[in-house]
Amino acid sequence: MNALSLGLAFLAAGIGAGLSILGASYGIGRLAQAAMEGTARQPAASGDIRTSMIISAALIEGATLFALVVCILLATKAA
Repeated sequence: MNALSLGLAFLAAGIGAGLSILGASYGIGRLAQAAMEGTARQPAASGDIRTSMIISAALIEGATLFALVVCILLATKAA
C-alpha cells in the first residue's frame, strides 16, 4: 500500500469520526431542547421526560461509539 492511499485512509477515518461526533452532539442538543420545552409546558411530567431523555441520549451515545470504533478499525486496518 503506498503512502497516498494510506494517508487517504487515515483522512477518511478522521472525517468519519468527526461527522459521527457532530451528528451525535446535534442529536443530543435537539433532545435536550425538546426535553426542556416539554418540562416547561408540563412540569408534572418532568420525571418521565427526564427518564426518556436519558434513555434516548444513551442510545445516541451507543451508536456514536459504534461509529467511532468502526472508524478506528478502518484506520488501523489500513496501516
